[in-house]
Amino acid sequence: MKIKIHDTVKDYVIMTVGCFLFSFGAVLFVEPYGFAPGGTYGLAMVFHHLWGWKTEAAALCMDVPLLVIGTIVLGAKFGIRTLICTLLLPLFMLLVHTFYGYDALLDPGLTNFTEMNQQMLSSLFGGVLYGVGLGMVYRTGTTTGGSDVINMILRKYFHISMGTASLIVDGLITLTTVIAFGDWTLPMYSWVIIFVSAVLQDRVMQGAPARTLMIITSKTDEVRDYIINEMGRGATLIPGTGLYAGKQRDIIYVVVSRREVVQLRKLIAEIDPKAFINVINSSEILGEGFHDIKPQ
Repeated sequence: MKIKIHDTVKDYVIMTVGCFLFSFGAVLFVEPYGFAPGGTYGLAMVFHHLWGWKTEAAALCMDVPLLVIGTIVLGAKFGIRTLICTLLLPLFMLLVHTFYGYDALLDPGLTNFTEMNQQMLSSLFGGVLYGVGLGMVYRTGTTTGGSDVINMILRKYFHISMGTASLIVDGLITLTTVIAFGDWTLPMYSWVIIFVSAVLQDRVMQGAPARTLMIITSKTDEVRDYIINEMGRGATLIPGTGLYAGKQRDIIYVVVSRREVVQLRKLIAEIDPKAFINVINSSEILGEGFHDIKPQ
């Protein structure tokens, strides 16, 4: 029971921090430049510059019906967490607007289209904050609402990553800036934000890439002892047969971090220079020693 409560509290803390990072990045690096990196908040920012609507208020009005759809399709628990995020985002944006204002952190912002020398830097920083913030939220099995509901549904039924789904859906939404402002540079910079955000979302959700090693060595016992006793990892011994000579050779199957690959490779090079090692990039590893196998 204590573990469950601890995990729940941890999820809500991560979710709250993620919402703040998203809102902070939106106010300082995205909204002032007229970028619209997808989602209801992207559309709300376009409305803000066209008609003076508050971004957080316009986005909240669009998020409510999508929240209802998300609750029906993805479940009541999903809806409760999303409701919290749906309220936290406009609240944090309101607080940042109140205590900081509406000006761009890197001037001049949208007020001067001919001198927007800081667009690329702002789009990169905006993408980083968006990606890390949304990745933290998604990692808890939650969504920020809005078009994220669509992204989560695509992930559930079409088995594509959240980053890829966001890239497709939000990439199309950015085109509204062309209609609103008649400037093709705005969607181009918005796509930069979306791409950077998509990459970081997947990285935050999955963690640092692990490495899967397939090792064939005559020093099986020594390598096994090092993996178990020195590295504290488990491994699997797979019986194999060499096609050329027909000899029986055991294959060590082990998953380690990128840093541990260097350690293990150094040991094997010292004790068996003729060993064969196949290093495979693994985008996600679930189980003991890595990420929880339970669905996020």
